[in-house]
Parts: sequence; structure tokens; C-alpha cells
Amino acid sequence: QVQLVESGGGLVQPGGSLRLSCEASGSIFRMGVVGWYRQAPGIQRELVATITSGGSTNYTDTVKGRFTVSRDNSKNTAYLQMNSLKPEDTAVYYCNLRALWLTYWGQGTQVTVSS
Repeated sequence: QVQLVESGGGLVQPGGSLRLSCEASGSIFRMGVVGWYRQAPGIQRELVATITSGGSTNYTDTVKGRFTVSRDNSKNTAYLQMNSLKPEDTAVYYCNLRALWLTYWGQGTQVTVSS
């Protein structure tokens, strides 16, 4: 069983930055696709960014140019660098790992963008 643990959320002012981390407990991480999702109250969970095992990335349009997803397979960890944050980025952020036909989710970390 793989566990994913997110960290790095918090309260930040508009225009600020945060870096989220997602650490996996098993080496299966290296073979999988990592996705970062977010869910705001009353809104369906949405996919924000993905990164393949080889490092190819994809972003939803609303975060392009502001967010960067990366991974360090030697540490079984993925990151989401979030810059120029806006109030509408406020949500619980989850990481997701898809590997060997299995899917794993982290517990989520709250990001609040407010002055």
C-alpha cells in the first residue's frame, strides 16, 4: 500500500507563492503519473497539473505560467510551485499517483489566498 503525504499549504496574500510537496512511501512512485488536483467548497475537484515518470508536464489553462509541477524520483516526491497566487486558487490541494493500474490519493493540504 502506497501512502501519499502532502505538505506546504497555508495562508498567503494575493500575489504570493507557496510550494506544495507530495511524498510517497514506495518506490512505485517512480513509475507513475502524478497529478495535482484541487477542490474548493461547493465545486467539483479539478485537475491542476500532471507530470509523467519521464517529466512531461501538463497544466490546466487557469494556472499556466503561474504553477510549475516537478518531481524528484530519488526522493519519491513531487512538487507544485505556485506563484502569483489569486484568491480563486483557494482550495484543498490533493496529489494523486497512478501507477500499475492503481490510483492513490493524499489527504490534501489547504491553500488559502487572502489579504
